[in-house]
Amino acid sequence: MPPHVSIVTDSTAYLSPQALTRHAISLVPLTVVIDDEAFEEGTDISAPAVARALQRRRPVTTSRPSPAEFTAAYEAAAASGAQAIVSLHLSADFSGTYDAATVAAKEAPVPVRVVDTGMVAMALGFTVLAAAEAAEAGGSPDDVVAAAERRAAATSAFFYVDTLDYLRRGGRIGAAQALFGSALAVKPLLRLADGRIELLEKVRTASKAVTRLEEIVVERAAAAVGGESGGAGAGGEGGGRVDLAVHHLAAAERAAALAERLRSRVPGLGELVVSEVGAVIGAHAGPGLLGVVVAPR
Repeated sequence: MPPHVSIVTDSTAYLSPQALTRHAISLVPLTVVIDDEAFEEGTDISAPAVARALQRRRPVTTSRPSPAEFTAAYEAAAASGAQAIVSLHLSADFSGTYDAATVAAKEAPVPVRVVDTGMVAMALGFTVLAAAEAAEAGGSPDDVVAAAERRAAATSAFFYVDTLDYLRRGGRIGAAQALFGSALAVKPLLRLADGRIELLEKVRTASKAVTRLEEIVVERAAAAVGGESGGAGAGGEGGGRVDLAVHHLAAAERAAALAERLRSRVPGLGELVVSEVGAVIGAHAGPGLLGVVVAPR
């Protein structure tokens, strides 16, 4: 039987089709608009297509799902037997998706808890999986929300971009926006903090930026599991485990190489996901994005 608490998320969680099916997670897509043509993320448009459009300086924007799309997802979950729904979404500072879900929740046929996770990409994805596992274990809506919030609070996301220009255009660089002019001459490292993108460090070259990104991730993962950095499978003193996701846009070789180095260096490594980001995040980060999510269990 399906869990009595159903999980809904949005397409920026970047969970695999297998994970969505295995955990019966419902997905509501965001939209990417290139020129004047709209595409649903995950079905109608690919991240490489968005990268090409950005490189050709075609106008690319994104938009949230409508409340009606969430209404349909909530009604479908209720029709499948859900007694309650927990709806988990990307940071409300990035998108109006949370607001649309909240509007739809008021008219849903079963109680809906809408959660602004403050996360995006697999930082959101790992949070959604924690919620799904709590639901499958028979947890109440409160239990499911608590599991998601614990995972989100423990999760960190760090990333490198070739330029802040795409984030500036989309108004997504938050506190880093004031540093845009000076950061043009260097390679920026950023992090996700309190649902916003913040400038973490400025590094002189791309190669040094990727090396520094790796060091930050190793240090953060080691602290999360309570041990020192070391070889693969070397659990920390606390015996914890940590999942990682390496994301990229039009930088597959660089992402694969970073993932292999992290595999050998991160203590207590659990799952390691390597994937290209979807069209929505790609539209704002731009080609050359390289990011790592650190998600302690």
